[in-house]
Amino acid sequence: MSTLTEPFAFALDAALEAHRPAEVRGTGRSDVRMLVTDKAAGTIGHRHFEDLPALVRPGDLLVVNNSATLPAAVVTRQGLRVHFSSVRPDGSWLVELRDRDKPYLGDVIGRTLDLPGGFHLYLERRFGKRLWVTRPPFASVPDYLGRYGKPIRYSYVDQQWPLSAYQTAFATVPGSAEMPSAARPFTPVIVTRLISAGVGIAPITLHTGVASLESDEDPYPEWFEVGEYTARAVNSAKAAGGRVIAVGTTVVRALETAAADGRVEAASGHTERIVSPADPVSVVDGLLTGFHEPRSTHLSMLEAICETGLLRDSYTAAIEARYLWHEFGDVHLIA
Repeated sequence: MSTLTEPFAFALDAALEAHRPAEVRGTGRSDVRMLVTDKAAGTIGHRHFEDLPALVRPGDLLVVNNSATLPAAVVTRQGLRVHFSSVRPDGSWLVELRDRDKPYLGDVIGRTLDLPGGFHLYLERRFGKRLWVTRPPFASVPDYLGRYGKPIRYSYVDQQWPLSAYQTAFATVPGSAEMPSAARPFTPVIVTRLISAGVGIAPITLHTGVASLESDEDPYPEWFEVGEYTARAVNSAKAAGGRVIAVGTTVVRALETAAADGRVEAASGHTERIVSPADPVSVVDGLLTGFHEPRSTHLSMLEAICETGLLRDSYTAAIEARYLWHEFGDVHLIA
């Protein structure tokens, strides 16, 4: 049984983990449930993702992440999996090692791993307790992964799905280790309905690294870009009284990194911004997101957008109503 206690230290029933994509277990990508938390009214409702165009307003702006997912997992000759997480400002990479679906926290003989294709990956030093800094021995990590990699898959997903299952409708810029999954339910039909209803859509890019579910870690630096078009669209929507609704926590991080004094300026680089009640949002009014794991730092971000008591009630409602978690699961609209 799943329970929700102070402060978001809840146990997640394995039966609430989404094992398969929505289009496999249902009728299509948009066939997911959507919990709706109305901040102003203090209410919680149960809807379907296809209801989204009726729940946003003309003049609102949805900001989406256009980062595409890499096949970021490879298996070494030693039997360990390497998850290529994210590039660092100096050109090195963070990687995670895994063994039997758990982070591998032990030593590596000679700190060298034998990769497919005859390459040898030297681990320079640890980054935290489960990541390593390395300089890959090939010119292009995305090209290498395109030849030898597979999408990162965790134990709750029941089989290996193709890379296309881990791309969103907005994915155009390869670079994420894991899918920016909040946008997964969007389809061309839903996008058309939103635009026809007077809702704007604008992109940012943030290449998301591997999840940190096991270690309760703070987010580490990730590469992002907020372009001139999106900066103008956000500022115009705010000035006209519209709401800026981020599609995913990655979008919140990018927009709030590029924000100053309630306005967004074009920006790019590596962000270390950690949005929380201690460092709250200034331009994001709402959020469409998945359901986050117990003690996840993402929950702290949600508390920067939604009052803690209401957010806790929302998670209680989601658990009681058997919403599904993880990248193939249901979604939560906070607005």
